[in-house]
Amino acid sequence: MAPSPDTLFDFSMLSSLFTSRRSWFTQASKPTDRSCFHHPHECTLNPQRRKPSRTSRVFAFLSLLAIGQAIQPTVALGDWPEFRGPNQNGTISNNPNLPIEWADVDSTQKNVAWKSPTKGLGWSSPVIVADRIYITSAQAIRPADANNDSATAETNLSDLALPQSLHVCCYSLADGSLIFDKKVFEQPPNAPAIHKKNSHASPTLVAHRAANSPRTQLYAHFGHQGTACLSTDGEIIWTNTDHSYPPVHGNGSSPIIVDEKLILTLDGAEAPYTLALDLQTGKDLWKTPRGVTTDRSFSFATPQAIQVQGKTQIISAGADIVQALNPATGNVLWSVRYSGYSLIVRPLYHQGLVFLSTGYNTPKILAIDPTGEGDVTDTHVRWTTTSGAPNTPSLIPMNNQIIMVSDGGVATGLLASDGTKLWQKRLGGNYSASPLASGNRVYFQSESGESIVMQIDDEPTELSRNSLPGRVFASYAIEKNDLIIRTEEALYRISNSTSP
Repeated sequence: MAPSPDTLFDFSMLSSLFTSRRSWFTQASKPTDRSCFHHPHECTLNPQRRKPSRTSRVFAFLSLLAIGQAIQPTVALGDWPEFRGPNQNGTISNNPNLPIEWADVDSTQKNVAWKSPTKGLGWSSPVIVADRIYITSAQAIRPADANNDSATAETNLSDLALPQSLHVCCYSLADGSLIFDKKVFEQPPNAPAIHKKNSHASPTLVAHRAANSPRTQLYAHFGHQGTACLSTDGEIIWTNTDHSYPPVHGNGSSPIIVDEKLILTLDGAEAPYTLALDLQTGKDLWKTPRGVTTDRSFSFATPQAIQVQGKTQIISAGADIVQALNPATGNVLWSVRYSGYSLIVRPLYHQGLVFLSTGYNTPKILAIDPTGEGDVTDTHVRWTTTSGAPNTPSLIPMNNQIIMVSDGGVATGLLASDGTKLWQKRLGGNYSASPLASGNRVYFQSESGESIVMQIDDEPTELSRNSLPGRVFASYAIEKNDLIIRTEEALYRISNSTSP
């Protein structure tokens, strides 16, 4: 068994965070430079910005030690600690060694370091801490004479209606071997039905090392079935099952951590709200209702923490309304109303604007100035567009653009400042997973297992198309020069054989 990540001294992880991602710390010296205020890649990828010196990064690191969470309120320590990674938006700094070609087709593999079968079904994205990969899984409780270890497209669809045991699974990053498979909850036979494209384990884990704690902990959310905190060795520390709301189509939004609070959105068939739990105990800290009356109140959007004018906001989007919340109290700072439900896209903060998709029936991208107070629907929405807007895959920021792919496979680049369409390209296929950006390369992952890698310059250039068997709804994770991809039936480590 691989050593627990808790036994590994974490300065190497911190060093990687401060050097390869140049993360958040140069913000403090330029608080009015809103184009690189929140996300590190915005400074990294913009060719007009000077690369921070080693001295400045070290100084920023020492400053962080002195003032703790004030600069980086949403940090969750880990190599890939949550949905959409350490930058919370699917971006990493330019890595030319990241594979752009791979395959597992008809007994032929290319750039596949290992493939590990998974149990049950889950669309949660992989989380990486030290030398381990963590996912969640829903494993159908079948009749005694059935094979409970198999997972195929056919059995997964038929199993959705069966009782489920809900698990956190851990795999070795080195070889993909299963380290533990821990049952956290058991879903009763009379649980509400879910959409055929969903799973009973769709929210992604978040890994976090609390202030003054020597140990990283995992936080698993299974929607209306409950929330749990586990050690990296699979020990259950606490559970909270006090919020059994009536879901529609199942669960989907992932938890985030802000100022040592676990933030959840619980947008079911009635009385939707945002919730904060205490990280150490799982007890409720505050609860904020959506505050709108709507016929379809359900949604699945993961919240997003941002800093505006030196203060933290939690951007929580739901049916017909997005709210910016004070993380200390849950009080609403500002809100914008719209017409839309079943929101899935995670809000994005880029170049001083909050971007979100309004969901069904016709998704619309809203660009919102987050400096207002109260209901700012009529005053702070800077632009809107329906062109290429997705219902499911989240947006990618790149230089002065936001890049997106619609559920129907149309990729689009928009100018962040005013929504001008810069380019549009039909990729083909259907999309649910959120894309990944490394430098000016974007990785799009279709539901059928095909991945398209594109170089985004003045015009997009397709670099490759790659295939893995089975459906894919989970988003990518990155480990140094390698991709971690979760399909319906397996975990893959994709490694460029020419990487050093």
